[in-house]
Amino acid sequence: MSVPSETLDDMNIRTIPSLVALAAALGAEETGDLSAAEQRLLDEQDQDAAPAAELVLRASSLIRRGEDPLGDAYCAIRSPGERRPLGQTYTPHPIIEAMLRWASDHGTPTRVVDPGAGSGRYLLAAGRRFPEAELHGSDVDPLATLMLRANLAAAGLAGRARIHLGDYRALALPEAEGPTLFIGNPPYVRHHQIAPEWKAWLLRTARRHGLHASALAGLHVHFFLATAEYGRRGDFGAFITSSEWLDVNYGALVRRLLLDELGGQSLHVLAPEAQPFSDATTTGAITCFRIGDTVPAMKVRRVESVSDLGRVAKGRSVSRQRLAETNRWSVLTRVTPALPEGHVELGELCRVHRGTVTGANAVWVRRDAHPDLPERVLFPSITRARELFGAGARLGSLDALRRVVDLPVDLDVFDAAERRQIDRFLREARARATSPRTAGPGGASACGRPHRSWPRTWLAVLRPSSATTPVRGTSTSPTGSIPARR
Repeated sequence: MSVPSETLDDMNIRTIPSLVALAAALGAEETGDLSAAEQRLLDEQDQDAAPAAELVLRASSLIRRGEDPLGDAYCAIRSPGERRPLGQTYTPHPIIEAMLRWASDHGTPTRVVDPGAGSGRYLLAAGRRFPEAELHGSDVDPLATLMLRANLAAAGLAGRARIHLGDYRALALPEAEGPTLFIGNPPYVRHHQIAPEWKAWLLRTARRHGLHASALAGLHVHFFLATAEYGRRGDFGAFITSSEWLDVNYGALVRRLLLDELGGQSLHVLAPEAQPFSDATTTGAITCFRIGDTVPAMKVRRVESVSDLGRVAKGRSVSRQRLAETNRWSVLTRVTPALPEGHVELGELCRVHRGTVTGANAVWVRRDAHPDLPERVLFPSITRARELFGAGARLGSLDALRRVVDLPVDLDVFDAAERRQIDRFLREARARATSPRTAGPGGASACGRPHRSWPRTWLAVLRPSSATTPVRGTSTSPTGSIPARR
């Protein structure tokens, strides 16, 4: 969502009916045939409540200047919570411009497709940048497509636009004579809000591409796959999504698509401090791709602020092989200094994160299994150095190790029964003066009261094949004959 324009506050667009009336006055009916749902919205309006001519002229002027008074008004009328079921998060203009600069550096499309068009921020900006391109916008919300139609009409782009009220995964795109640019911000909807028939579509379509998919995938993963379905060699695109697919299991489908069919070119992960969306607590990742182009390496980088995006062209090259071998792509965005000869990065042995002290180890670290938690969140773990030294040359049994409660960022990976156990555990943890650290929309990781900051070591598997590694005061460390955690 962008910051509302300074002229928006006094435009008196504070209800959905007033927003629909303004869209109609701006020419929403001039952009192709309306669907039945869009027509109903117009028919329900009070004909005597038409907006003043001055208001229409002012809104039209703002649209021609590249602003989005309709989208801004919509975001002010409907709260983020009300927009969340449809995954409606409006993208700030600086991000849109950066992505379009990348697109113009990589081709001239004959067609532009926005899979979740909303009020049309991407589509209008693309229409101005590519004056010969046909514009296609898809959205499931009839109010959004009405705003999109109105914006296109006011901007003088209605003549080369086609609006599709419906699901992007069911879109019927005609053949194009030249390259298509796929660009936008796919809706952020979690898997439990996705209908079973669409989950089945994901699994079926992925299998047809020779890929594995997870029914736990969010809607943005579906849109990446749909784009692989529609795209042809030479098409290209850029999407901004939540960055969670970089590391989670269900994101493996996106990672594989980028290494193969989608032809990933670059990945730009916005640091959490950048807060790309002012109305959503989510991270952001811009992914650029050229379909059918299998490159030996992708450019990968971490971006500290939106102003650093530039032309979305920078980044260090990471080989395709390294990407294919890595399950967590976020770590590849961090630049590390060259290591002195003979040294090993701590990250090669375990993952280290700057967290906070739990304040209640009795909650998170257990001496035995916990009957009221799913077994898959309880990990036999090495929690103290003396447990290693006391094991002798090899760690041969898990029996003496304590269990650590390790919750994932995305709690939606659990089924209903497991989620009830997790929620009950978190309530008990809060009652014991701890609280989960919010780690993203809908998720939490196990961390409690903030004390002084310290390097928190996340659980990593100590595999049977672990090599002997120097430990302070010794020449070797114990190796594992069974998988433990440290």
